[in-house]
Amino acid sequence: MIWQIVSQLLLFIIIGHTVIDARAIQEDTVGQIVDGITNENEEMFATVLNYRHRFEHSNNIKALRWMFQQHINAEEVYCEICHILLPILRILIDVNQTERIENVTLEICNEFGLVLDVCSGAVYEYKDAVLQVIYLTHFSNKALCSLAFNCDRQTDYPALNWTVAIPDKKPAPQPPKPPSPDSPKLKVLQLADIHVDFEYKPGSEADCLEPLCCRKGPPLPGHPGAGFWGTSLHCDLPYWTAQAILEYASKTEEIDFIYYTGDTPPHNVWNQSRADQLYSITTINNLLATTFPKKMLYSAVGNHEAAPCNLFPTPIIKSDNISWLYQALADSWINTLGLPNDTRESILRGGFYTTLVRPGLRLISLNTNYYASDNYWLYANSTDPLNQLEWLIQWLQYAEDNGEKVHIIAHHPPRTCFAAFGWNFNRIVNRFENTISGQFYGHTHRDEFNMFYDENDPQRPVSMAYIAPSLTTESFLNPGYRIYTMDGDYPSSSYWVLDHRTVIMNLTATNLYNRTILQDEYNVRDAYQLENLFPVDWDNFIKRLESDIDGSLMSTVYTYYTKSHTDGSQCNHACRRALICDFKTARDDDPHVCDSVPPFA
Repeated sequence: MIWQIVSQLLLFIIIGHTVIDARAIQEDTVGQIVDGITNENEEMFATVLNYRHRFEHSNNIKALRWMFQQHINAEEVYCEICHILLPILRILIDVNQTERIENVTLEICNEFGLVLDVCSGAVYEYKDAVLQVIYLTHFSNKALCSLAFNCDRQTDYPALNWTVAIPDKKPAPQPPKPPSPDSPKLKVLQLADIHVDFEYKPGSEADCLEPLCCRKGPPLPGHPGAGFWGTSLHCDLPYWTAQAILEYASKTEEIDFIYYTGDTPPHNVWNQSRADQLYSITTINNLLATTFPKKMLYSAVGNHEAAPCNLFPTPIIKSDNISWLYQALADSWINTLGLPNDTRESILRGGFYTTLVRPGLRLISLNTNYYASDNYWLYANSTDPLNQLEWLIQWLQYAEDNGEKVHIIAHHPPRTCFAAFGWNFNRIVNRFENTISGQFYGHTHRDEFNMFYDENDPQRPVSMAYIAPSLTTESFLNPGYRIYTMDGDYPSSSYWVLDHRTVIMNLTATNLYNRTILQDEYNVRDAYQLENLFPVDWDNFIKRLESDIDGSLMSTVYTYYTKSHTDGSQCNHACRRALICDFKTARDDDPHVCDSVPPFA
């Protein structure tokens, strides 16, 4: 994801306010920092000089420069440099001289040959939040560096191992059963990660140095230009392509209602304002309402809706708030998309809500951005922000007591969140396995699923989650959407997914013939030879993949994982093994999830 590239660059630059040049350590750069701190505090001055000595004798500085040149994500090098430099940053915060960081950082952007607009924009967007987090966090320097750059397991840190209370007296498990063939069915459209780029320019440079391309400048000789309908490189979707795909779905699909799991703005995360995000949200929600005028649309908030991207401040953060976004979402989701007004209070509180979709079917839309590791505010305090999981448990208990089934939608799949959230959420799903009949996420842009297993009997599957393919092409993807066939609206309905079909735009053909060409990519029960789509069926499917990891079925899975942009020959044994490991768990930091997956080709 583009954000990962920008965030790693930014966090290193700000934590390091770096002191590196082409030769190793630039003494005058260190001097700019050291000399700025007066001798009035001799102890602090001596501390800075001590760290300067460490800079000048660290072999990891040279390694870091080589890493940048080779484009290698060497996390150990990041962590070592962070361990050396973070104390200096804390000192600058203590003496209120953080303004020096920005100037030094911009010099480093030039020194490394980084795209200055991106580098300076990222610094401007995120520096205040990062500095505030460093000031507020209770983590030591080593712990903060290790967590920020994934050098240690999150479960090694007690502050991140929080738990929520879950009701006891779990009912006996009642695994779903197939409905009668003539029972009513529902058709549900899931849209994920639209990411419309309003600055997309056909013919512009599609293979650029910035994280997001297809926006400006002619292509270099021998380099591709942006296609009119879109480009499967580091480019988001033109507005007219999104409009055409949505109109196709409206005209050709039978749809009862729609789930949209968030992420509307483009990926230029280094250069976005609140006004930009609100324009994207308002424009696309108006397009959805116009294109599907008689359909209810239920949304979740994505990480890209925030400005800066990913940063959702928790209530303990007094220097920033995100009420501007929740006010806009409440107005748009209620007034434009038709949510009932009784959802407003919880949307304004934290961007989550619950409502009845059908008699007996309750929707719960979570804001999982409060648990995502890219939300740096969580390093100040990550314990169930806004008590959202407590709120979720209360509504699941209400649904259980009143005989309702529940669908959960959110942007981040639990596997991409902090480990504590994933493990708590897994406990919740275990407790309410009879009530939760569907989970629907986005964020990864790929076609995936995640399994949930019994905590006491890890061989027994209890639930699974669908991660839907994105509408955007970013990166190296065709645009796509998903249609679910669900057990329908009748008194004893399970509301489980019975089948699903993925539709993609063949972007190569669409650009070649200059007309939109959409096609059914696959029907899951036919393509994977599944009897049903219940947890036990998906568990058996994983076992089939494990038994023939290098076979044709896994090749097919990888092809659909990329929305038919790439075939299975591009995924070797290690790639296939990693993908199966991801399918097998909804928890981050799950140490034994890969034990049963063949490790060698």
